Amino acid sequence: MSHRSGQEDPERYLFVDRAVVYNPATQADWTAKKLVWVPSERHGFEAAGIREERGEEVLVELAENGKKVVINKDDIQKMNPPKFSKVEDMAELTCLNEASVLHNLKDRYYSGLIYTYSGLFCVVINPYKNLPIYSENIIEMYRGKKRHEMPPHIYAISESAYRCMLQDREDQSILCTGESGAGKTENTKKVIQYLAHVASSHKGRKDHNIPGELERQLLQANPILESFGNAKTVKNDNSSRFGKFIRINFDVTGYIVGANIETYLLEKSRAIRQAKEERTFHIFYRLLAGAGEHLRTDLLLEGFNSYRFLSNGNIPIPGQQDKDNFQETLDAMHIMGFSHDEIVCMLKVVSAVLQFGNVVFKKERNTDQASMPENTAAQKLCHLLGMNVMEFTRAILTPRIKVGRDYVQKAQTKEQADFAVEALAKATYERLFRWLVHRINKALDRTKRQGASFIGILDIAGFEIFELNSFEQLCINYTNEKLQQLFNHTMFILEQEEYQREGIEWSFIDFGLDLQPCIDLIERPNNPPGILALLDEECWFPKATDKTFVDKVLQELGTHSKFQKPRQLKDKADFCIIHYAGRVDYKADEWLMKNMDPLNDNVATLLHQSTDKFVAELWKDDIQTFQRASFYDNVSGLHEAPGEFDRIVGLDQVAGMNETAFGASYKTKKGMFRTVGQLYKEQLSKLMATLRNTNPNFVRCIIPNHEKRAGKLDPHLVLDQLRCNGVLEGIRICRQGFPNRIVFQEFRQRYEILTPNAIPKGFMDGKQACERMIQALELDGNLFRIGQSKIFFRAGVLAHLEEERDLKITDIIIYFQAVCRGYLARKAFAKKQQQLSALKVLQRNCAAYLKLRHWQWWRLFTKVKPLLQVTRQEEEMQAKDEELVKVKEKQMKVEGELVEMERKHQQLLEEKNILAEQLQAETELFAEAEEMRARLASKKQELEEILHDLESRLEEEEERGQGLQNEKKKMQSHIQDLEEQLDEEEAARQKLQLEKVTAEAKMKKYEEDILLLEDQNSKFLKEKKLLEDRINEMTSMLAEEEEKAKNLGKMRNKQEMMMVDLEERLKKEEKTRQELEKAKRKLDGETSDFQDQIGELQSQIEELKVQLSKKEEEQQMMQTRGEEEINQKNNALKQIRELQAQLSELQEDLESEKQARNKAEKLKRDLSEELEALKTELEDTLDTTAAQQELRTKREQEVAELKKAIEEETKNHEAQIQEMRQRHATILEDLSEQLEQAKRFKANLEKTKQSQESANKELTNEVKTLQQAKTESEHKRKKLEGQLQEVMARVTEGERTKGELAERTHRLQTELDNVSALLEDAERKGIKMAKDVAGLESQLQDTQELLQEETRQKLNLSGRVRQLEEEKAALQEQQEEDEEARKNLEKQLLTVQAQLSESKKKLEDDVGTIESLEEAKKKLQKDLELSNQRLEEKTIAFEKMEKTKTRLQQELDDITVDLDHQRQIVSNLEKKQKKFDQMLAEEKSISARYAEERDRAEAEAREKDTKALSMTRALDEALEAKEELERVNKQLRAEMEDLMSSKDDVGKNVHELEKSKRTLEQQVEEMKTQLEELEDELQATEDAKLRLEVNMQAMKAQYERDLQGRDDQNDEKKRALVKQVREMEAELEDERKQRALAVAAKKKLELDLKDIEGHIEGANKARDEAIKQLRKIQAQMKDYQRELEDTRASRDDIFALSKETEKKLKSLEAEIVQLHEDLAASERGRRHAEQERDELQDEISNSTSGKAALMDEKRRLEARIAQLEEELEEEQGNMELLNDRFRKTNMQVDTLTTELSVERSAAQKSENARQQLERQNKDLRAKLSELEGSVKSRFKAFITALEAKIAQLEEQLEQEARERAAANKIVRRTEKKLKEVCMQVEDERRHGDQFKEQLEKANSRMKQLKRQLEEAEEEATRANASRRKLQRELDDATEASEGLSREVHTLKNRLRRGGPITFSTSRSGRRALQVEGTSLDLLSDDELENKITDNNANETPAPPQE
Repeated sequence: MSHRSGQEDPERYLFVDRAVVYNPATQADWTAKKLVWVPSERHGFEAAGIREERGEEVLVELAENGKKVVINKDDIQKMNPPKFSKVEDMAELTCLNEASVLHNLKDRYYSGLIYTYSGLFCVVINPYKNLPIYSENIIEMYRGKKRHEMPPHIYAISESAYRCMLQDREDQSILCTGESGAGKTENTKKVIQYLAHVASSHKGRKDHNIPGELERQLLQANPILESFGNAKTVKNDNSSRFGKFIRINFDVTGYIVGANIETYLLEKSRAIRQAKEERTFHIFYRLLAGAGEHLRTDLLLEGFNSYRFLSNGNIPIPGQQDKDNFQETLDAMHIMGFSHDEIVCMLKVVSAVLQFGNVVFKKERNTDQASMPENTAAQKLCHLLGMNVMEFTRAILTPRIKVGRDYVQKAQTKEQADFAVEALAKATYERLFRWLVHRINKALDRTKRQGASFIGILDIAGFEIFELNSFEQLCINYTNEKLQQLFNHTMFILEQEEYQREGIEWSFIDFGLDLQPCIDLIERPNNPPGILALLDEECWFPKATDKTFVDKVLQELGTHSKFQKPRQLKDKADFCIIHYAGRVDYKADEWLMKNMDPLNDNVATLLHQSTDKFVAELWKDDIQTFQRASFYDNVSGLHEAPGEFDRIVGLDQVAGMNETAFGASYKTKKGMFRTVGQLYKEQLSKLMATLRNTNPNFVRCIIPNHEKRAGKLDPHLVLDQLRCNGVLEGIRICRQGFPNRIVFQEFRQRYEILTPNAIPKGFMDGKQACERMIQALELDGNLFRIGQSKIFFRAGVLAHLEEERDLKITDIIIYFQAVCRGYLARKAFAKKQQQLSALKVLQRNCAAYLKLRHWQWWRLFTKVKPLLQVTRQEEEMQAKDEELVKVKEKQMKVEGELVEMERKHQQLLEEKNILAEQLQAETELFAEAEEMRARLASKKQELEEILHDLESRLEEEEERGQGLQNEKKKMQSHIQDLEEQLDEEEAARQKLQLEKVTAEAKMKKYEEDILLLEDQNSKFLKEKKLLEDRINEMTSMLAEEEEKAKNLGKMRNKQEMMMVDLEERLKKEEKTRQELEKAKRKLDGETSDFQDQIGELQSQIEELKVQLSKKEEEQQMMQTRGEEEINQKNNALKQIRELQAQLSELQEDLESEKQARNKAEKLKRDLSEELEALKTELEDTLDTTAAQQELRTKREQEVAELKKAIEEETKNHEAQIQEMRQRHATILEDLSEQLEQAKRFKANLEKTKQSQESANKELTNEVKTLQQAKTESEHKRKKLEGQLQEVMARVTEGERTKGELAERTHRLQTELDNVSALLEDAERKGIKMAKDVAGLESQLQDTQELLQEETRQKLNLSGRVRQLEEEKAALQEQQEEDEEARKNLEKQLLTVQAQLSESKKKLEDDVGTIESLEEAKKKLQKDLELSNQRLEEKTIAFEKMEKTKTRLQQELDDITVDLDHQRQIVSNLEKKQKKFDQMLAEEKSISARYAEERDRAEAEAREKDTKALSMTRALDEALEAKEELERVNKQLRAEMEDLMSSKDDVGKNVHELEKSKRTLEQQVEEMKTQLEELEDELQATEDAKLRLEVNMQAMKAQYERDLQGRDDQNDEKKRALVKQVREMEAELEDERKQRALAVAAKKKLELDLKDIEGHIEGANKARDEAIKQLRKIQAQMKDYQRELEDTRASRDDIFALSKETEKKLKSLEAEIVQLHEDLAASERGRRHAEQERDELQDEISNSTSGKAALMDEKRRLEARIAQLEEELEEEQGNMELLNDRFRKTNMQVDTLTTELSVERSAAQKSENARQQLERQNKDLRAKLSELEGSVKSRFKAFITALEAKIAQLEEQLEQEARERAAANKIVRRTEKKLKEVCMQVEDERRHGDQFKEQLEKANSRMKQLKRQLEEAEEEATRANASRRKLQRELDDATEASEGLSREVHTLKNRLRRGGPITFSTSRSGRRALQVEGTSLDLLSDDELENKITDNNANETPAPPQE
């Protein structure tokens, strides 16, 4: 912003001309034209008036040029009323949209008003010229004034910040952002200027020791910083290439006591290269232009073109001289207190930076190594920087690199050397700039006065969106995201404070969180890492490149909502980020390099060791703590992409990063590698922390055009900046609240006209009056809030009220004008009447006088009359006077009485009026009360319904709660049982031990934390000491350090509190230790009680044996069932065939279902199209702001995505069906087995349903009894575990012996298997031989033999099966005997165990019991914890449900309130929409029918889907079962064949019999296992079925809960959405009916109107054409009349022609009237006319033979006939034209062409019929005379008829014009109604949006609940799985126990017989171990092994005892 001097009136650039704003003409124009904003390419937005609405499109007329344009409704934006023109605060605009904001800014800018408020923002547009608004007078004008008292200005912002700082003692900040050239720096200067003037300390105090006044120095800091940090760019001549935060400190009295400047992101790359037409930093040009000869020689300066780093040479800045500016910079430095040496040293460094660019390297011929051919530039550089030239060249060309432990010199390439020099130049200039800022801060620092508070001014680049953006733009945009988040947060805090002050209910929304995802995307350190973290991570890897970084970013962040991948491969951008300002494309070229910012350490050390102290000081910090990538990093990949060079100066190894070439003295600390991104992030976080602790003030600078022209504003450029600066974002947030607010008095004064009778006469409080007015206006409760002093409105409400007010005023004025005009007309009419009567009297008297004036007697009378009664004249006069006096007196009296009567009358009238008003008020009150009563009654009914619903829901919830409480009680009782099982002392001990361990761990952690904190404390103390040493220099930093000290104090207090808590915990733990010791003593006492409980265990074992016997019986039952199932197998095979038939039927059903589904989908599409049409019609009426458009586009995208997903799902579903069909053939065999099983089970279930149910019941009862026994045993387990362990040890010994025996049997079996294998080999060989022999024989013999063999095999197999069954029975008997023997053994074992228990008690009791109990306790604790967790989760879920219930209740209340309002709207709409009731009913019935059809179709589709799925599942299962059975059949057949073949060879072999026995046993076992598997599968399927049913029920219940949570949110939104889909189908079908019927009615009206208009237009066109044709016909008629007068001789022809034309006219007339119907009549008329014409022609031709005299006439007539024929042809042509017109309207081309053909044929006929005409000539002569008269009369009648019809048509036209006007009026009314409906629709849409948001929240909550439910279901499935495992283990245990009992029985029998002891299988032993060792799973493996060995040792002498 350039500012020059001027003498204009400053107020013109500050204050708005209100006369222009409140111009009534503009107001009237706005209301009349319905002005809106429409998009424009040139102006951004243009004003236009709505002319016509056409569905989704609107016809508008542009205000500028009157051009009519059709535009989509969504593109239209509302216009504010003219009263809001040039408004100072755009937040007050009632229509907050982009167009209104842009228009307001544009209007103000063109009026010279560059400052505008937008809520908290102050928007500034660069004027590009001087404005006289920055003088001291203006400063004084703003000084001490509040913001709202003065027009917008940067001084007002500064003043408010200054006053807030003094009054609230709160630090302030002013944030100036914007593009380059927008005026940030200038506004920053103005803020400093204002503060320096207002808070100047020199007025109160003079300190002569200060070299320059502090304020003056503060102002002079800017020129220095501009000189070194600003440059000329394309956009701006003085562009700041760095960000700065100027912190001005004030004391308690408000005087400036110091300042501090922080800088950000210096664009140091500008020092080495510049874009075209741009300059580097000003200092370089100013130095070269302004340095004297002496200085030039000292600094070794050359010309502009001699330096490579000055890319474009010397580019002058218009209006500025570098030489003068250089002198100003030096003066500023002197004022700041810079010494001469410091200035010279600084300028030396500037010259050295230029010299860096002149160092030239070349590539050597044979190698890539770089060399320096000339070192003059290097010598100059080294001279300026105080370095050795040789060392510098060595460090650049061959730097030292650490390889392992040694240092090696490595040659550099030319590219690496160039890069190193450029990096050094940039780093040198950056350090110089940092030193300069530090020096300025030192000069501005004041230590004498303590700074109480500060004002910070942030001047930083705004949001930047270029075509491709780099690392710098990411940093700037990241900063702006953080600043916008700060603004959003601050804005709504202020809004909330305003709402709280006014007492408005408002739920706080932190819009700062909207920007958090984008900020996290950039800055998040992990989970997942952000872009900066990934960039830092890549910088650590030596071979990382920009491409690897981009790949990692795309991999890690590809799914982030704010991150987008490039759309196409051709895209230049690497990735995109969606910022609040828009989508930004980023190109990641050289990001790693920019982030690491590497340097050549060799040169850095040289610079640190420079002889020039200034240079050494600049570089001292960069060696000790080298916070950057070392030049020993291998960053080879960084430049692979550009392809310029592979390595950068010595970047070889990451390992050497922390050490330099100078050994240990220059080692960096661990983790000291600091990237640019990290440093900037830290700097920004500090800045944001500072800003958050301040009260921010926002200034947004905007550049109006890129041409730097005053008075020009590019709308698109400004809109982009408004978006980037967050102004539109702020407006979006503002719209969420109540942006428009108005004081009560103003509201009443302005809008009382809308509610004339609402406020009674007399005084009334403003708030009450406003409430009355709002009630009368019937505004939606959501659109306003009434505060303490103001009334708040949502956006757009005031504009609506303004429209209503304007309409009311126009109505009043129209009425007033009508009354006035009527009065004036009546007055004029009365005057005219009086004049008329006077004229009549005058005329009458004049006439009488004229009659009498010559009469003598009259003359005598006139002469005598004056002489009569002359003598009595005076007396009469006196009498008359007296009478007159009396009359006057009477008149006076009467007048007095009349006045009194009038006064009384007036009083009575007033009283009457008062009474009438009171009566009116009473009646109104009564009516209102009646309405209120009716409303309340309806409300009561609705609320009662809602209450009933809620009560029913409450009862359901209570039932659920009761159920949950019962479950809770059960769980609690279960927990209590579990707790009873545990020993309380042991639990306490265990817990305390765990707590002790955790506490010790925590103590260690806390001790470590304390040590860390002590270290931190020591560090902080050291820092504090250092700060105390440096306090004289750094007073500005003192406040921050004090804050840190306070925080540390708080931390110390917290740590001390933690220490106290830990000490208390230690004491508690000591107490718990003592309690544990007590518990241990108790345990020692209780171990003795365990011995008494052995007896109880023995009794329980006996009970278990009884249960085992039951199980054996059940096993027998199962065997019988097995036989039944074999029979069922055969039935199942039959059912397979039936199922296959059913399958084909199902496929046909599937196809028919597909067809039905297609129909349903078509219906669905139609309905969706109707829905979309309704949606579009709804959306057409809505206000399309930017935010709503975004929301809508998102929703449309979501809808589109959902549609796509639905289509994809349908496609996938169809594809799956096809795949299933394809698979059907392949998987048929697998499915058949499953189907067989399923059908078999189904048949079994049908047959044995009762037995299965009873068995299931028995099993469940047994399971329950077992569980009860288990729980009882677990109760008693504590006392019995010690003894049980001994028992189990002995049992394990017995089991070991059993195991050994089992091993022996196993060995024997293996031997038998080997033998059987040999036999099988022999059998195979035999089979092969048999096959070879059979192959040699004939095929018939083979088949016969095979048949015989098969029959034999069948017979043998049946015999063998019987034998095997007998053997099986024998084996079962042996098993029973074994079990009896086992029982005896167990009894013996028990006795032995009792003996052993006494001996081992003292040793094992304490150890075994404690360990086992501890382990058991641990497991139980885990179970307890799991159950507790589940309980807690369920309680949490219950609490959440209760919370959701309460929330939903609140939402229901809100919805009921909204419903009441909706009902009011509906009642209003019902009043307005009575005419559309019939259409509504029809639409309703149609929609209901469609809805029913849709529901039916969907239900049928769902049923068919479920049927299809169930049938496919059944098919799968059946096919699998079939395949398994076929496989078994194949195996059995193979075995049968093998057996039959082996029978012939080895028929009598015992081994074979044994083998067959084994195989059959195996088969039996396999069959058993199959049976078991089948049972398991049956159980699993039943379980799955039950689980599915449970899941279905649970899902149904869950779905019903969800539906009751949706029906509680859809019964609260079906009762509030079934009362908003009944009442929004009675309100969305009273608003579909009133939208779909206001819109459908509107559309129908529009369509009707269009049709009517089309018809009218068509009719008008037809009329016009008809009138034209009539006129033409009339003209032709006139021609014909003339011809008749001219050619009476040719009357015959004219008669024929007239008849023809008459018929044609009649036909045309009929065509005009009826358009379609009378064409046939016209054809007949034509034909008739042609016949008559033919006859006339015949008569004329015949007349020639009669008379020779007529021959001439005949010739003449023939000529005339020829002429008439030509005229006929012309007539035919005209008719063709007419027919063409009728063709266009009625499409009847064919008829007219046929007529033409008929006419032509008639012409031919006329030639043929000449002879007939000659014959008829005689008759015609006679008829001619008659015809003349008849033709004339007919023509006259015809013409009169035509004229009458024309008059009728004109009347019809007038009538239709009237109807059209009436229709237009109706249209206007409907448009008004539509507007009202639109407003209501807008409101409802807002409600709908809110409801949608609530729905989305509810859905998200529902999703959370679903997740929790799914987790609960998973836990339930886990529990079921564990329960099934336990069940299986129990079954295994029971089976094992049965097996063991059988083995014991057999052992007993064998012991009795004295036979050898054998065991059936090892499996039975294992299972017995499981049964008897029910508690063994609680023991460890080692204990089991020990106990098994003990049992083995104990059980060896058992058999002899028996």
